[in-house]
Amino acid sequence: MSEGSISQAEIDALLSDVDMGGLGNGASPAAASGSKFDVETLKNFADGLKDRLGSQLNTMTGAEVSVDSPIVETLNRDQLLAKIPEVVVAVMADYSTALSGDHLFIMDPECAKKIVSLVNKEEAPELDDMALSVISEVVAQHSGSEITDLSKDGKLPGLATNTPEAVNQPKAMVRMPQDTFALFTYPLNIDGTPYTLWEAVSGPVADGMVKALGGGEPAPAPQQATGAAQQFNQQPMMGMGMSMGGMSQVANTPNVQSLQFPNLQQVGGTPEQGNIGLIMDVFMEMTVELGRTKKTIKDILGMGEGTIIELDKLAGEPVDILVNHKPIAKGEVVVIDENFGVRVTEILPALEHVTVQM
Repeated sequence: MSEGSISQAEIDALLSDVDMGGLGNGASPAAASGSKFDVETLKNFADGLKDRLGSQLNTMTGAEVSVDSPIVETLNRDQLLAKIPEVVVAVMADYSTALSGDHLFIMDPECAKKIVSLVNKEEAPELDDMALSVISEVVAQHSGSEITDLSKDGKLPGLATNTPEAVNQPKAMVRMPQDTFALFTYPLNIDGTPYTLWEAVSGPVADGMVKALGGGEPAPAPQQATGAAQQFNQQPMMGMGMSMGGMSQVANTPNVQSLQFPNLQQVGGTPEQGNIGLIMDVFMEMTVELGRTKKTIKDILGMGEGTIIELDKLAGEPVDILVNHKPIAKGEVVVIDENFGVRVTEILPALEHVTVQM
């Protein structure tokens, strides 16, 4: 070839080498579209999550929710943009520990509004910050299921994602994974209306998932390469026949990796501690209970204005503080400006949180 140029045959050899995984992240977007992940392993992984996704949405919304068999494919940014609406609700929940890379959820704004309206019990909700926090919680719960499955048997210890952040914006503004990535498509049905939830993970994350799930290894590199493609494969080949002090090094050096043991200091902790950050911005109902009593139906029907109801609490006795109907503390009633408040005087032991409900 002439200096500074590459012949068509050598270009074809380069592209062929890219398809076999020879160029890695240095490949052009067009060439990268030929990259392949172990789609079958990822498909089985998604199949195992779809029922839990439906159950989580059912619990949050109270609606009848089903999730059909998901689709898993490899594609690039342009291909994903062609699939999704012009304006989307996107949630970034990048993997940050054990795996590192982009992790993106996308849904149609109408799907987001449907979920928010069911969760918040309101008609025609706006996709404001409060509404987007609901969608972030949907993603947090699904990510938690993924982390549970990927962390089995200590394969990815400490696996975690960043706190999900939802936005409502044009699809062209959404930050998407670079090069080729894996896309999970979950067909949803909420109260008889079909919707779609897309989940995209970057190439390194997809490869890490496959390895943690025991999937197939990448295809081996080609034995020979010619022309310009050979230049990219020379460096890994160095050392196979290298002579040092008259002694020849053998090429078949075993791939030795250090064995990672779980941190013994964390045995006493709960498995959920590593993922507590996923739910730190979730709202929970807090109730202060002044007292209780029991009345017959006759007494209740006979109540009117001015009726005094005697409670089982003594005057001055601490009131109960409950979160999601479970007692966690006791306190005393105070007045703040023109509003009632409660000053916490005692935090119930963790064991009592359990025994009270038995």
